[in-house]
Amino acid sequence: MKKLYERVCAAEAFTAAAFLSLMVVLIFAGGVARLLAHPLNWTIDAATALFAWAVFLCADIAWRKNSHMSIELLTKRLPARLQSACRLLNCFIISAFLLYAMVMGVWLAWISRERAFQGIPEVSYSWVTMSMPVGSALLLITTLLKVRAELAQG
Repeated sequence: MKKLYERVCAAEAFTAAAFLSLMVVLIFAGGVARLLAHPLNWTIDAATALFAWAVFLCADIAWRKNSHMSIELLTKRLPARLQSACRLLNCFIISAFLLYAMVMGVWLAWISRERAFQGIPEVSYSWVTMSMPVGSALLLITTLLKVRAELAQG
């Protein structure tokens, strides 16, 4: 199971890097094309869709590496057991929010399945909105692993 999770993490990192790189290329190409009087309006729309996915993938990568911003001014002065309790409480609040985001994200993707993304008839808006429940599921897995590690440590 651990090897599968490592592969998922590697695929997530590769996909996030590819999406971010492709976003830069698309925006740059759109700008150059506009400069040459042949605008490619679809490049911004495609970059927007990639951005929605990249945000959640990168958030999970940062959460896994403890790279999110945190304010520990008060909690660092607490006893170790209270610090652990604060981390667990934080993880449970995050988990509740992520569960809500997963459910509502699937619902949003379902109700927007017939809506075209940015007026492109072949692309459903659901492809973009599914970034929310998929990203939330990945973040929830990371959060639950953090809870397990915290409980094993304490």
